Amino acid sequence: MEKLRTQDEWITRAREVLPAGGFGNFDPGIIISHGEGARVWDENGKEYVDYLIGSGPMLLGHGHPEVMEAVLEQLPKGMTFFANNAKGIELAEEIVRAVPCAQQVRFVASGGEADMYAIRLARAYTGRDKILKFEGGYHGMSAEAQMSLAPSKRVNFPQAVPDSAGIPQGVADQMLVAPYNDLAAVEALLSEHDDIAAIIAEPLQRIIPADPGYLQGLRDLCDTYHVLLIFDEIVTGFRLAYGGAQERYGVTPDICTMGKIIGGGFPLAALAGSAEIMKHFDKAVVGEDKWLMQLGTLSGNPVASAAGLKTMEVLSRPGSYDQLRSIGRDLQQMQSQALTEAGIAHQICGDETLFDIYFTDAPCRDYRSARHDDPSVNARYNAVLREEGIFKSPGKLYPSLAVTDADLELTRNAVSAAVKAISA
Repeated sequence: MEKLRTQDEWITRAREVLPAGGFGNFDPGIIISHGEGARVWDENGKEYVDYLIGSGPMLLGHGHPEVMEAVLEQLPKGMTFFANNAKGIELAEEIVRAVPCAQQVRFVASGGEADMYAIRLARAYTGRDKILKFEGGYHGMSAEAQMSLAPSKRVNFPQAVPDSAGIPQGVADQMLVAPYNDLAAVEALLSEHDDIAAIIAEPLQRIIPADPGYLQGLRDLCDTYHVLLIFDEIVTGFRLAYGGAQERYGVTPDICTMGKIIGGGFPLAALAGSAEIMKHFDKAVVGEDKWLMQLGTLSGNPVASAAGLKTMEVLSRPGSYDQLRSIGRDLQQMQSQALTEAGIAHQICGDETLFDIYFTDAPCRDYRSARHDDPSVNARYNAVLREEGIFKSPGKLYPSLAVTDADLELTRNAVSAAVKAISA
């Protein structure tokens, strides 16, 4: 029998075949072996409470028995067909029932694809080219999305700064960038440019909440200037509420994108909108000149659709979101209390279902203000949490319904150790 490999051995192997030793997603210095419920284990057998949860999709936790049963029921029937299938149609029907802006749905395999097509769809529908996005907003890996996502240098708005090599200047020329939570800046750009197709926004930008009235303000400005409003709900869809941020905040966009949770942990995402807008995916209706070509090998595949359907069914049950928010509140309060008692300046930023800490006294309203006074404090805090068995991103914490009282107690102890470390 081959000897079980240690994590260090896997890291060495990864460096030989993967650029930077990883998949490009997360710290390549940890190799996850398996997960169950709200726990994951690395290749050395170390156990963690998981607040990364696959970057959001595992809202029910790992290996949820009902989701597993749905997937195992589908697998013998076929994994993908590149053709319509009943599970995908059922999933589209449920999205239309749940999401306010959705009359029709088009599936893709990833959130980045969904955002790319949403931008293209807005251009096809309006006949205009420019897109307004917000500094620090994350909308996937397309060329447009990689504009002013995490710029290291400050430039004057609305100049777009590419965050990646390989993007032509022509892309930047079609993007306008504004600060989040600043309606006056948005209105100034809309009044100055008559060729804007859409505004794309995260209703909760990473973890920065919209100010009261801000999202409705965007809706009103889009109506006034005849511009489409796109909500990127890849993260917030079916997390903030069953109907996503649209339900939670009572503001309906023209187009939205969804991912993560709707695939139940499998590759699947979607964009949705009114039938009037979505008709641009139908050549027979709009003609060749206005038709938006879209296809994908795994789009709407039945395994992901079955997993997503069951995940959504569980989430739709009475009390699910109350429970999720209760877990989130406990996680927020245990950290804020410990930090306050230690006299450490901090802000809890986000929603109970998705948040993290900024080590600062200053309000966090946009990309430039949402920052740590001393980034090394955040790095140390998260490093100690990892040492103490907490698995999370250094900039985001995802609660899940799988979190138990025992998980919360372990987390509380880890937070105590982390606060002590940064107090020394």
